[in-house]
Amino acid sequence: PLFDPMARPRVDLTRAAPASPRASRRAERHPSRARRIASASAFASASSSPSLLFATSAALEHMQLGHPESNARVPAILDALEAGALTAAARPGEVLEITDVAPATKKALERVHAKNYCNGLELLCATRAPTNLDTAPTYCTPSSFQDVMLGVGAATRLVDEVIDRAKETKEKAPSAFGLIRPPGHHAVPRGAMGFCLVGTAAAAARHAQLRGHKKVLIFDYDVHHGNGTNDIFRDDDSVLFISTHEDGSYPGTGKITDMGEGDGLGATINIPLPPGSGDKAVLSALEEIVVPAAARFQPDFIIVSAGYDAHWRDPLAGLTFRTGTYHRLCTKLKELANEMCGGKIVFLLEGGYDLVGLSEGVADSFRALLGDASTDVGEIPGLRDEPDDKVRKVLTEVKAMHQV
Repeated sequence: PLFDPMARPRVDLTRAAPASPRASRRAERHPSRARRIASASAFASASSSPSLLFATSAALEHMQLGHPESNARVPAILDALEAGALTAAARPGEVLEITDVAPATKKALERVHAKNYCNGLELLCATRAPTNLDTAPTYCTPSSFQDVMLGVGAATRLVDEVIDRAKETKEKAPSAFGLIRPPGHHAVPRGAMGFCLVGTAAAAARHAQLRGHKKVLIFDYDVHHGNGTNDIFRDDDSVLFISTHEDGSYPGTGKITDMGEGDGLGATINIPLPPGSGDKAVLSALEEIVVPAAARFQPDFIIVSAGYDAHWRDPLAGLTFRTGTYHRLCTKLKELANEMCGGKIVFLLEGGYDLVGLSEGVADSFRALLGDASTDVGEIPGLRDEPDDKVRKVLTEVKAMHQV
């Protein structure tokens, strides 16, 4: 079949709407911004070793009117980075944007998806788009296949840059961040699902392995379980997949008892956090489960599925991460990469549908990776208390099952 049964394929001939006026205005500003950043990037590349690399694949033509996974997401992030002086132009020598990104090859997709699905998606976008692929709805437009190919190309290019630059420096490798959409962690081996068309993080992990980094840790802190990544590596012990997500949220997978199977049994660790969990819960999960599991696994490379829909502002779920939660997560994940694999870590954007929460969260992640302080300080009125007892029960059960 063209799509996996989990994706509940259907055809909806509702036409995708053009970009919103606000997104269009932002897009019009991008060429001048790109020229400024490219100039600063060339200087940085020639004169020093940057601390943070990033690449952008905004998919501005991948858009459906009223859909939360909109083409305003990456422009909102870029605006926040510019406002926070976190761009290459503002931080020459520290931040470098990789601008000469090429689309991935079909082979890169076929390492994580069935060949007939890759061919079918390309044909569908060319002949039947705009259309919906499931009831989420996951949509595609005429540009969507080219968009995901460029997104995977950006992700694998960042993997290459981190690996190559690690060889050139006596210091730790630079961190990298892919501002890429559409997201990818729900896409299953034979189909699209949950706003995701292809598994970008999975493809990046396979690429790192092709570059000689045989053991890859993928940590997914999106509010929704990364079921696609989970399934792609279900029976593979060379990839350790760990997910923190909201229990009971879409797509309903990611139970503690899902530990992988076959050779991959034990290489999947799911941590379903109860609704209302926030900063304390996820940082406890990181310290008590992710870090010791990583120490046992000894990864050669780390990929992070960086979703920002666990932010308390996000409308699609019920966790209560603060903006500063992402700063603390990224700080600790970079420390983990420094300790385990010479600093080799790539963050790839997944969800995040409130533009303020998304852009603030990514900007604070950049601050963490640059060693800057978080801008999220003070109390947030009305932010509910975390369900500490329920969280402790989950963490205790996961630790017992995985012996960490």
